[in-house]
Amino acid sequence: MAASKHTIRIAVAGDYAMFREGLRVLLEACKDFDVVGEASNAEECLRLLAKLQPDMLLVDWRIPGLGGLGVLEQINRQSWPTRVIALVDAKNHREVASAMRSGARGIVQKQSAGQELIKIIRKVHSGEVALDESMSANAIDDFPRPAETASPRQKSLLSDREREIVHHVAQGFRNREIAQKLFIAEQTVKNYVHDIFDKLGVSDRLELALYAVNHQWFDETTSALMVPASSRTRPKG
Repeated sequence: MAASKHTIRIAVAGDYAMFREGLRVLLEACKDFDVVGEASNAEECLRLLAKLQPDMLLVDWRIPGLGGLGVLEQINRQSWPTRVIALVDAKNHREVASAMRSGARGIVQKQSAGQELIKIIRKVHSGEVALDESMSANAIDDFPRPAETASPRQKSLLSDREREIVHHVAQGFRNREIAQKLFIAEQTVKNYVHDIFDKLGVSDRLELALYAVNHQWFDETTSALMVPASSRTRPKG
């Protein structure tokens, strides 16, 4: 039966056949999901993406060959529309940072991929950036933070347009996509982002998103990183 226009087309990549089959069974139980292909290594994954251009790729971050990082870099280089959800080791928070820095829209621990994965697929497909709730707090705690002198009042240093840019960056949109949404030039967005980094003392987009979450800018980020309430406030000292 042909997939409806509302179906989310998904590719699955990982070296273990049993792991891929488990994901396929889980996903195909959802009427709005269509698993269109599988890959056992990075090179096979890239060939599949070039041919099928699925909406979503679920990739084991340690997939043989180029690894998840190499796959995501190639997706970015080719400007393919596929959004990536990285399946990572729950105890390796460096994998979380690596996946988000390179543009993954979702992060799920592969040891417990289940209903949480289904929820994150739908959130990512709707345009959000989502972390598995079980790892969100640790991801934020382990990530280098801006200088301790930073204050939530720094938000007042930002113009309305800059706060709008922060909102879109925290949702995972790239400069080109933000430019299209705001009807401005991509270079203008780059300039805004550079100025925001300087004002807030952050060095990249992930730090900016986590900074916004850590300082409870939820009116601006619309909870884009899906951080649970228990991790929103970091104890002092």
